[in-house]
Amino acid sequence: MPTITTPEGQSFIVEAGKRLVLALEDNGVDVLHRCGGHARCTTCRVQFSDGEPTQMTVAERDRLADGGLFGQVRLSCQIPCDHDMTLSFINRLRENTFDDAGHRPDDAITPEPQWVKRPY
Repeated sequence: MPTITTPEGQSFIVEAGKRLVLALEDNGVDVLHRCGGHARCTTCRVQFSDGEPTQMTVAERDRLADGGLFGQVRLSCQIPCDHDMTLSFINRLRENTFDDAGHRPDDAITPEPQWVKRPY
C-alpha cells in the first residue's frame, strides 16, 4: 500500500489505486477540487518532490498545457495512488475564501482515463 508524505512531515498509507485527491481529503488535507475532480479547473494542483507518476491522463495533459502549467504541477484528481509519493499542495481551502473544497470527486478517475507517458 502506498505512502503519501506531505511537506509538514505527515505521512499516511492509502489504499492502492485510490485517487490522490481523495486520499488527501480523507486524511485531512484540505486540497481544493472545485470542479469535482474532472480535470477542468486545476485547483487540485500538487508538486512532487519524490515519486511523480510516469504516466498521466490525456485530460490532465491537455488541461495543464492549456493553462501553461505543463511540466510544473500535476492534477491530484487524475493520479491513482500506486506507489509512494512526496508532494506539496498549491491550493488549500484554508488559504482561500471558498466555503468548501468543492464537490467530492467520484471514486473513479473522471473523465474516463486514457493514459499517456509523461513526456518530461
